[in-house]
Amino acid sequence: QVLLVESGGGLVQAGGSLRLSCLVSGRVFSRYSMGWFRQAPGKEREFVASITWEGSNTYYSDFAEGRFTISRDNDKSTVYLQMNTLKPEDTALYYCASATTPYSSGRLYPDDIRSWGQGTQVTVSS
Repeated sequence: QVLLVESGGGLVQAGGSLRLSCLVSGRVFSRYSMGWFRQAPGKEREFVASITWEGSNTYYSDFAEGRFTISRDNDKSTVYLQMNTLKPEDTALYYCASATTPYSSGRLYPDDIRSWGQGTQVTVSS
């Protein structure tokens, strides 16, 4: 059973930073691309960022580019999302996601996802 457990969410003022973590168990973490998605109330889930299995390529949505950084530590089976200069519109439930296919390249889309975490809430106050 693949488990993804996110942590690091919370309440922060606009302009602040948060670092999300996602610990993965139940599979060989280093073989799979990983990603972050988010869902705000009343909106569809949207792509935030993804990183390929070996960590050499990263992909960002337009709103994340330049403010967010995705990284991974294969020894710790953990993927991170460093979020800087947060805005109220970044308020959402952030989900960690693991790809279905090993050694895949390119960014992750929802159809590519094998497993989801339970989400961690990020709230940015103005």
